Amino acid sequence: MAPPLLLLQDITLTLGGKPLLDGAGFGVSPGEKLCLVGRNGSGKSTLLRIAAGDIKMDSGTRFLQPGTTVRYVRQEPDLSAFATTFEAASDGLADDEDYRARSFLAELGLTGDELIGNLSGGEARRCALAQALAAEPDLLLLDEPTNHLDMPTIAWLERELLSLRSALVVISHDRRFLETLSRSVVWLDRGITRRLDQGFGRFETWREEVLEQEERDAHKLDRQIAREEDWMRYGVTARRKRNVRRVAELAALRQTRRDTVRAQGSVKLDAQTAATSGKLVVVAENATRRYGERTIIRDLDLRVLRGDRLGIVGANGAGKTTLLRLLTGIDQPDDGEVRIGTALQVQTLDQQRATLSPDRTLADTLTGGGGDMVQVGDDKRHVIGYMKDFLFRPEQARTPVGALSGGERGRLLLACALARPSNVLVLDEPTNDLDLETLDLLQDMLASYAGTVVLVSHDRDFLDRVSTSILAAEGDGRWVEYAGGYSDMLAQNGLTAPSGREATAEDTRPAKAAGSSGKGGKKSANKLSFKDKHALEQLPGQIETLEQEIISLRERLSDAGLYSRDPNAFARLTATLEDTQHRLTAAEELWLQLETKREALER
Repeated sequence: MAPPLLLLQDITLTLGGKPLLDGAGFGVSPGEKLCLVGRNGSGKSTLLRIAAGDIKMDSGTRFLQPGTTVRYVRQEPDLSAFATTFEAASDGLADDEDYRARSFLAELGLTGDELIGNLSGGEARRCALAQALAAEPDLLLLDEPTNHLDMPTIAWLERELLSLRSALVVISHDRRFLETLSRSVVWLDRGITRRLDQGFGRFETWREEVLEQEERDAHKLDRQIAREEDWMRYGVTARRKRNVRRVAELAALRQTRRDTVRAQGSVKLDAQTAATSGKLVVVAENATRRYGERTIIRDLDLRVLRGDRLGIVGANGAGKTTLLRLLTGIDQPDDGEVRIGTALQVQTLDQQRATLSPDRTLADTLTGGGGDMVQVGDDKRHVIGYMKDFLFRPEQARTPVGALSGGERGRLLLACALARPSNVLVLDEPTNDLDLETLDLLQDMLASYAGTVVLVSHDRDFLDRVSTSILAAEGDGRWVEYAGGYSDMLAQNGLTAPSGREATAEDTRPAKAAGSSGKGGKKSANKLSFKDKHALEQLPGQIETLEQEIISLRERLSDAGLYSRDPNAFARLTATLEDTQHRLTAAEELWLQLETKREALER
């Protein structure tokens, strides 16, 4: 097997007197696609910064192959050294390579002329991605690259990263993104790392197996200590030398238990429900909203009933925030009518987290500066106890909000919103920076929430799990509602274009004449060719065969002793698995292309 491009071993780092990393590490081989996962605050971003050479560890080894080029995209990129987005994206490129910077900027919705000082957080992230991709590095390190990106851009980024020859280490909360990209998983938990040489799809099952084994080991240790303590109380006091040895062994067992770092608890999410709202939450009839000459919302007809979970999707700039303001009564339509239901108590989770003051402490934010108690529904709770429900430590009570990580700020905003009674929750990108476990609990809470949920998100997996219907931007101010989640929307309308990006309305219309832009061109056929028909019939069987091959290969690779017995066989199986996964992806994309074409021709 090829030597690693990057190797981290026995990395330790202490922050604030508490070990954050305690023997962590991982290796990345050429071309390898690896994801780094763990709870918020576990040190993922810190470990990635050590991998990038940004910060120094207390001890351990960082080895980078000589000549290896590395690009690192932070959660909050700093591009202040550049004047324009093109200057940033072309950094380090030769003059004859500038076209790559232009190309990636265009794909990410930037012209290259934007001034760095005027960029929003999402625009800065897209510029940083263009900068990293244009450089074609040997190793690419990405920290939450999908935050603030819309679905077409996320789909484009997936394709680019899959086709990239660079090795990749990515931190993300987006399950679908990780399942698409990853071939290995590094789990950072309680300061140490564990590695799974399979894709993210297997990770959560494996993680539960590891934690269950830890619980069994801890139970065995507790029973052994109990037996030794029983001997101490009732054992014979003769044979002093033997007794002294057993006393020392008991002390060692107790120390082992004290040194054992138990798994961190779970966030406790429970929304305080207000009195029941009216059956109709909001009704829009022929509602239109314009900004200048541009129509953001055109002739919208929509009914949101009590208990609905409405997901809103669309590209950046489609008007999702404007739509939210219209549906919550903040803005009024230019034409048509929007009626807001009765007895509504709305709580909003703001994407920009503008309601959080960076100078206030965590405790003051929760209590409103009114002592040590938090008003949670009709009850009062001590702020420390309520903080623990959201995995904040007691010593963080006086920490300024500005010093919290992105995930911690997300949990704090959830804590504030869920403490107040509501029967309508409006969530604008609630998944940003939250860890996977917290996302699971948020999904469970929303599923059991008695009120109505209006949700804006670019997280496809989250939408599938939560939404009962999707309201999608179709271009030119048109919004269409589909029953079910995000995948159901795609199945109903074939909104995944052949290239993998989210299609516009143009993509689902019958094709125009192929020669309409040139002389003498022939019109495109109005039916599938024999070759396309045959492929459409054969592909489902091929896809099923490839899926079975992948299952078989993963079962063989799950043998823990295979690598030690036959490393060459392990390498061959790994390469075969990766090739089969690529073939499966290509077959699925071709089937989607042909199926979309067939449906468009039928329409």
